[in-house]
Amino acid sequence: MKIGFIGLGIMGKPMSKNLLKAGYELIVCDVTKAAVDEVVAAGANRAASPREVAAQTEVIITMLPNSPQVRQVVLGENGLIEAAKAGSVLIDMSSIAPLVSREIAASLAEKGIEMLDAPVSGGEPKAIDATLSIMVGGKKVVYNRLHPVLKAMAASVVLVGDIGAGNVAKLANQIIVALNIAAVSEALVLAAKAGVEPELVYQAIRGGLAGSTVLDAKAPLMLERKFNPGFRIGLHIKDLTNVLETSHELGVPLPLTAAVMEMLQALKADGLAGADHGALVQYYEKLAKVTLAPLA
Repeated sequence: MKIGFIGLGIMGKPMSKNLLKAGYELIVCDVTKAAVDEVVAAGANRAASPREVAAQTEVIITMLPNSPQVRQVVLGENGLIEAAKAGSVLIDMSSIAPLVSREIAASLAEKGIEMLDAPVSGGEPKAIDATLSIMVGGKKVVYNRLHPVLKAMAASVVLVGDIGAGNVAKLANQIIVALNIAAVSEALVLAAKAGVEPELVYQAIRGGLAGSTVLDAKAPLMLERKFNPGFRIGLHIKDLTNVLETSHELGVPLPLTAAVMEMLQALKADGLAGADHGALVQYYEKLAKVTLAPLA
């Protein structure tokens, strides 16, 4: 199977390399030449535009920052829709607004092109080791056919409903992740301010009900002051913007999500939009006038 892959950023680059490792023939495209060069060196072929990708492939994966970029790549000038063949499939693995997924799918359907929305969770480490969680929306028959492609990049792949449902699941995921990071931050800063070693508090609570994947993934990095991006604050702001816009459309109040969004916005104002979302702890440190001690 020949697969097109558009979007070779922090997540897309390792995901595309895992497809190559699984034996798929890959044609890649990205605005960053260095990223394309790296994946081509790993065995892919390059294309100059999304249109050129679509002309050569039957399955096209997009991994892009947000709704406007996906809309442009798929429906814009030199976009996929100009050359994609009837019966081909777009798998959009970007995290975008569910309504936009449905709008793009409707436009593609007019030309006989199928679509799955399949956003991911797990950040760069899980993209590298192919253990992502993928939430999929779309037709079951299309999902079943392309399940092996998705499994080449993930440990968990779940069809959650029709088109757009994947991004609804991702919005729910991002709420839980954001609130968990905020809770971990609050707890460790409280410990530090009380004069109790935060690392020992982490070790004491991780095996109980407070234990979580987020706690184990983020607490050690907070304690080591490692905030290089696995998932940038700016991207989490983008996701929570989609969360809150969708919640407002549906009439679902999300007061905790809104509060964490303002914390992230404060960090962005402090110049930390490019830091990992675990840097949320710095918001609490600033308020409490305390810094978590590094691990001994």
